[in-house]
Amino acid sequence: MIHSMAGGVLGDQGVHTFAKVEIGGAPYWYLAPVRVAAGDKVVVPFGREGRRVTAQVLRTEDCTAQTAPVPLGRAKSIIRVLAE
Repeated sequence: MIHSMAGGVLGDQGVHTFAKVEIGGAPYWYLAPVRVAAGDKVVVPFGREGRRVTAQVLRTEDCTAQTAPVPLGRAKSIIRVLAE
């Protein structure tokens, strides 16, 4: 069990893969439940209504809950990878 510096217990000790994708020229981070690589085209939920848009993966990064670019509870996931 790992404890935080504030005295609490850190729960999630797993590693999660995040993908930085480009939508309309801006970068966004998504959880990658499947293996993706830079250059892949993916479908992701976007905006409050979660409409599906196509995005390009810029890079991926393996993170813990503490180092994730987006809080795990708020992170959206890639829906699918598009065939080349």
